[in-house]
Amino acid sequence: MLKRHLLLKILLASWIIFSHLNVSIAEEVIQNTPSNEPSDDFLYTLKESLVKVSSTTKNGGIGYGTGVAISPNHVVTNCHVIANSSGVSISVWGDSFGPVSLQADWKHDLCILRFEWAKLKPVAMGNSDGLKYEQPVISISMPGDSPAPYVALSKIKALYTMDDSKVIRSSAAFAIGASGSPVFDYSGKLIGISTFKSPGRVAYFYNMPVNWVKAALLLPEIKLDAPRETPFWDAPDEGRPFFMRIALPFQNNRWEDVKTISTLWSAKEPKSVEAHFYAGIAEENLGDIVEAKKQFQQALFIQPLHPATMFELGLIANREGNQIEVDKTHVALKTIDVDLDDDFSQALKPAAVQ
Repeated sequence: MLKRHLLLKILLASWIIFSHLNVSIAEEVIQNTPSNEPSDDFLYTLKESLVKVSSTTKNGGIGYGTGVAISPNHVVTNCHVIANSSGVSISVWGDSFGPVSLQADWKHDLCILRFEWAKLKPVAMGNSDGLKYEQPVISISMPGDSPAPYVALSKIKALYTMDDSKVIRSSAAFAIGASGSPVFDYSGKLIGISTFKSPGRVAYFYNMPVNWVKAALLLPEIKLDAPRETPFWDAPDEGRPFFMRIALPFQNNRWEDVKTISTLWSAKEPKSVEAHFYAGIAEENLGDIVEAKKQFQQALFIQPLHPATMFELGLIANREGNQIEVDKTHVALKTIDVDLDDDFSQALKPAAVQ
């Protein structure tokens, strides 16, 4: 096992040197290799901090969401779970409690309910600044009227800079009633809150960073029936962040639209790795491979460990018959995540048949 670890380390360092990247990145990849999956006992301790959020709508209906305790008397959920309701309560292990006040970050759709004498079991809050692509995460939710928490083990697929933090996109899907559910790292620290998904056949699932939860705790308390403000993800299309505006054109292969949006995106946020990645994808599909490579290389300059960009450059290298670069891509992806390399191998097969 030690020899294999050393070999991976040497191979990845060689690949990075060849690509004019810093050798220290090889160390970072090795150190951030996903650990073993969490045990059932560990997951059970996390579930103890979840609550079911129920709201009575003004027309008499009942809505459900999920929340997580961040102190013995504070629960964070999404504002849209409780907005415009005539009554709100939480239930945990058969007990129900009604909140006495609210702290609301309407823009980021994060609301903190305060209770009296709830004596909930709070989670430990992490820091969303140091999150990595392909980092394994734990999502726990209570969709619909389910009485038991549902666990999904997934990975971080993208990080989008917004305001003073990063919105998290993970591979964990969530259903109606899961809004407000917690996302943990593998140490059990809260890193995000599941909030919304993109429209379309293949949806993207987005989570608000825990740093915004920490900031919301500093906001003044307001009444539970305070007027609601629209969250950023529910704004008209032109007012939404670029990472939302580009999702449907990308999924529907509208490459001219992807190019237009990514051009505006990179002009406004020149250090956005995702803007350059999408620009590269658009140029590649529009036939300009030289410009595509330029955009992909800029993405790797900003974020050397961007798996999707490595993946695409590897596919281009394969089409061009550059086996050396293909092999280096295999090494890099396998060191980050074996599943990524498996996906890359599968993607190479149609090109190999041709």
